[in-house]
Amino acid sequence: MASPLGKVAVITGGNAGIGLTLAERLLTLDSSLTLCLACRNMIKAEAARQALLTSHPSSRVECVRLDTSDVQSVYTAAQKIREEYPRVDYLYLNAGTMGKVSVDAMAILKAMVSPRAPEIFRTGEKLLSQKDETTKDGLQEIFATNVFGHFVLIRELEDVLCQPDHTSQVIWTSSQNATRKAFDLEDFQHSEGQEGYSSSKYATDMLSAALTEAYRGRGLVSHTACPGLVVTNLTKGILPPWVWWVMLPLLWVMRALVPSMTISPHNGTEVLVMWALVPSMTISPHNGTEVLVWLSRQVPSSLDPLCKYTSRCKVWGTAYVDREKLDIDLPTAEQFYQKLLQLENHFREKYREVRSEIRGQ
Repeated sequence: MASPLGKVAVITGGNAGIGLTLAERLLTLDSSLTLCLACRNMIKAEAARQALLTSHPSSRVECVRLDTSDVQSVYTAAQKIREEYPRVDYLYLNAGTMGKVSVDAMAILKAMVSPRAPEIFRTGEKLLSQKDETTKDGLQEIFATNVFGHFVLIRELEDVLCQPDHTSQVIWTSSQNATRKAFDLEDFQHSEGQEGYSSSKYATDMLSAALTEAYRGRGLVSHTACPGLVVTNLTKGILPPWVWWVMLPLLWVMRALVPSMTISPHNGTEVLVMWALVPSMTISPHNGTEVLVWLSRQVPSSLDPLCKYTSRCKVWGTAYVDREKLDIDLPTAEQFYQKLLQLENHFREKYREVRSEIRGQ
């Protein structure tokens, strides 16, 4: 296949929700963009591709199978991307999981009348209980899916991300649910806790800052972006639909109090708390991905790697981008980065023959 014209964007988890909405917006802004949807489910990925081509018939949209919880799948996907594209301009690390989630209904009721309600619903504090599982690689599933698989992907794509006289952007989907207290450097997979999602999102915030430092001068920068409070398939089924009909008026009130409650997939990039999918709640699907699109339009050197850029929404639904300092310290971020390098090297050794075969070596 001929080399792609224009810029190239790869979106993990690009077949639904925030990922698909982001793809639509990027193609609308730049019809010459080559788009690669890196997804676990190829049937859904192909359906998303066809939907995008229906609205953008002259665009180049392709799919590659990627399961970020499976190291060998990451190796295979990375090789296909390297073979297909001479460079990648935007790598959107959007795929994610919350594990098996249950909601503390009593905590929700108490939160509704709490003076701290805006903060509780913004972060999801104590509202969710997450049960993690172990992948076939022996990793915690939330950590593997949200963090490590994406880290391995970056490492495997260095050739097409780090190019002379060119700057590529890695853009992570983070969350307001990312909190320092949920993360333990000595248990960075969060195998002993109940807040795996929060831990993984804090880990991506740290990793983003560490990556920019590690790749300084090599043409790769990393940013972390938060969508606000969004309803996507990630949390579909956590609560029955009737609950959201009851709570919809509350969400409108909360948005007036908390700008980060962007509610729809266009408004943010990922669910932060416990909302299930209710079609009537996609108030303004355009707003959710505001920050992800905005980052692609900025000069990378003008962005602060120690800030999280966030989709916000005014009372009547107008989207805008805000930023906040990351609650991290660089020495800890560097230690975490080194631990990931050690873990990645472990799997390179474990799967040496498989990886060499995939890479044609």
